[in-house]
Amino acid sequence: MTGTKDPTLLADRWGINPEQFWLRGRLPERSVAYDPAKGVWNVYGYRDVVHVLSDPATYSSDTTRLLPERKEFTEGSIISMDPPLHQKLRKLVSHAFTPKVIADLEPRIAELTHELLDQAEAEGDRIDLVSGLAYPLPVIVIAELLGVPAEDRDLFKEWVDKMLAQSGQFSLNDSREARDKAMEPAMEQLGHLVDYLGEHAAERRRKPRGDLLGKLVEAEVDGVRLTDREVVNFANVLLIAGHITTTMLLGNTVLCLDEYPDQMARVRTNRDLVPSAIEESLRFLSPFATTARVTNADAEIGGTVIEADQMVLVWLAAANRDPAHFADPGVFDVTREPNSQIAFGRGIHFCLGAPLARLEGRVALNILLDRFPDLRTDPDRAPEFLTAPTMTGVRRLPLLLKNS
Repeated sequence: MTGTKDPTLLADRWGINPEQFWLRGRLPERSVAYDPAKGVWNVYGYRDVVHVLSDPATYSSDTTRLLPERKEFTEGSIISMDPPLHQKLRKLVSHAFTPKVIADLEPRIAELTHELLDQAEAEGDRIDLVSGLAYPLPVIVIAELLGVPAEDRDLFKEWVDKMLAQSGQFSLNDSREARDKAMEPAMEQLGHLVDYLGEHAAERRRKPRGDLLGKLVEAEVDGVRLTDREVVNFANVLLIAGHITTTMLLGNTVLCLDEYPDQMARVRTNRDLVPSAIEESLRFLSPFATTARVTNADAEIGGTVIEADQMVLVWLAAANRDPAHFADPGVFDVTREPNSQIAFGRGIHFCLGAPLARLEGRVALNILLDRFPDLRTDPDRAPEFLTAPTMTGVRRLPLLLKNS
């Protein structure tokens, strides 16, 4: 194993949220633990996290059983569904993410990357990687697939940024009124996005088109068409998940390579290492820290019994730093092999858009390295990170494109 062996360097140097304990080489003593303050179970260890994600019969994705007030925004959403409906709806969009469809997008992704970097270069020798490339690239790609105007991406960003920044922390022990109040700001922004997609879905019913949104409107499950709410919530997940992970993936990968020059040099010298650098970035700085399940029955994880109808938070980011599974988990090593990171999840809910995110990351990173041999962080402008403790990603990454 090679690479930088200071697990705290990046997190402390850039002031990443101190609640993100896994970035500082600290994991809870117990892999499975109950949090009485929040009324949830936490699962941290890699083996136990994979166990939960691989058993949908015991661990349901339908968290509305415990949070019924959120149901209006989850109906039709594949991330909140269990079998058999989950498989049926997933098939509706699986054709949009086949290996051939994804591979055929590569020229368009490269074209967009060059266009965006041309715009940045025309404005000077500096770029904020997030606003200049990492955000607009994936959102344009997924907007074109869905058939909504990519020019509206500033609207998407405003709603999604506010939604993520204002996602209130609450406890299941709180009253429904208290939970509503904590979640109200985020739900207000989600409502804007739902209304926007609802208008486009209604237009597809009046004027059918062959884009992904049009196909969702026409789609049938067991001979019954999706309701308007199901179409909108399905499209909502695709639009948000279709860009935000790639935005964080690209920003985090560039940041890691800049932080560890020896790893950057290896990737520049051998571009075959770009895919493994992306995988290592996903492990090292996993974009989404957690995902939630609810127990359908009494269950045992790692020797701990959890009763039925309990909320279980599985910590993907902590599992990706589990020393029982990864040798030297605090080392960023672009040659790590094997690298069975689970940033995209595991099991039936494995991220549908993961191949697209990996392709966008590979194409964009290669073009960045090709065009800018002296690419590096701007010493006068520090990166800024997302503030939510359950997300790890830069919201602003100032870079110098050339030597001055």
